[in-house]
Amino acid sequence: MGRQGVSDAIIRHRKLDQKIIMAKEIALTAEVARFVTRTQPASIPRKVMHLGKRSLLDGLGLALAGNAAESGHIVRNYLKTLGVPLDCGATVIGTAIKVPPRFAAFANGIAIHADDYDDTQLAVASDRVYGLLTHPTAPALPAVLALAERDNRSGLDLLTAFQIAVEVETKLAEAINPRHYSDGFHSTATLGVIGAAAGAARLLGLDVEQTAQALGLGASQASGLRENFGTMTKPFHPGRSAESGVMAAELIQLGWTAAPNALEAKRGFFNAAGGGYDAAAIHGKLGKPWTFAMPGVSIKPHPSGSLTHPGMGAMLDLILQHDIRPSNVVKARIGTNRHMPNTLIHRSPKNELQAKFSMQFCMAILLLERRAGLAQFTDAVVRRADVQRMMKKIEFGVHPVAEAAGYEKMTTIIDIELTDGRTISGRADFGKGSPANPMSDAEVTEKFRECATWGGLPEANIGKVIDIVFNLEQLKNTRQLTRLLAIAPARRKAAKAKK
Repeated sequence: MGRQGVSDAIIRHRKLDQKIIMAKEIALTAEVARFVTRTQPASIPRKVMHLGKRSLLDGLGLALAGNAAESGHIVRNYLKTLGVPLDCGATVIGTAIKVPPRFAAFANGIAIHADDYDDTQLAVASDRVYGLLTHPTAPALPAVLALAERDNRSGLDLLTAFQIAVEVETKLAEAINPRHYSDGFHSTATLGVIGAAAGAARLLGLDVEQTAQALGLGASQASGLRENFGTMTKPFHPGRSAESGVMAAELIQLGWTAAPNALEAKRGFFNAAGGGYDAAAIHGKLGKPWTFAMPGVSIKPHPSGSLTHPGMGAMLDLILQHDIRPSNVVKARIGTNRHMPNTLIHRSPKNELQAKFSMQFCMAILLLERRAGLAQFTDAVVRRADVQRMMKKIEFGVHPVAEAAGYEKMTTIIDIELTDGRTISGRADFGKGSPANPMSDAEVTEKFRECATWGGLPEANIGKVIDIVFNLEQLKNTRQLTRLLAIAPARRKAAKAKK
């Protein structure tokens, strides 16, 4: 073969390679879209369905508690400025307000994440960097709940769409390069909007081509910066993601167009937002296994950033085991891998939102009160003199053992120096509520009761909601559930006055 023949052959091979690359790019988005449209409820294992119900119940409780927060008050005032009726559409949980689904999804997504008490996804790969992964329920549930209520869908339809939305969100989070989170993106926001679009597309009955475009339109709205942690803008992220997911699916249903390969094309989401992705982490992995089953989703026992939870569990165990009193503590050293201090950035918090991302506060409040629930995460508690003094005794930084343990874990090393000269030590890789140490159904139910009561839901409704969610496949109309989650303004004010 002459030089020209070799040159022509190289050109042909390059063109063939380019076609293969383009085919793969389109194939991935189409693969996700096929999963969204073709997954049948009967194919989802019973265990996975049950785990999904637990997170769904948890999310509803958190929406009730979160709408009682100051951010909920602001959102309600904002909804009043939109010029839309406040008595028709989908329910803003914890209120008597009904608005178009996109706005209900917005409000409920903010509420679920308002107290940073919502569930968290665990990583599979050791380089995924704990926080790269998501709070899966906060953006997914509000989107599918709003559409299911508006369109009179069954409980099984709602649960299936929720499972699909969470699975898409979590598998995308597992696949994108860790740089995405490390460089400042909040993955609950960026991956959450795509998951929300997937769940919304499922409920609206979009076909494969439409669903692929809904994912693309969702991806074009993906945003959210970690610098906003410790402010109201963090819970804004999943609220906006839920809203944007609904809007993406509804626009595509009306004929809007978007790229069919926007997730992983050269100029698509994965490359633009993360510099690439691990194809092996998502190709053929949707529902194989379901994330709820493996590696699992953690349900939080404390309303703070998930990175504080292993240390909080270990600290509480040490306090109770050794009967450690606040006056006995000289100093407590808390060591983690190098990524965790980059998220737990508030060393001397001045309000409850900052305290949620403060290892110093989380350790201090346990030493002082031996508990850390909604009642402890308030501005008044954070500003107490004894709390501020105890926080100064907490040293937080990188520990070589924790650093070597791998970034898929949240390894936390604790050393407490006491006035009698002893040093009490402990370690935890995962917190209470994780699949390694899960909350029981009874504990999840009790957490829902705590949140629902905090939000002012009548006791009679609390029991009914629990029964409905754990038997969601039998629910004929989602409105039977959302009707129980509405609270009159007078009752909400009365509940707030008790705090």
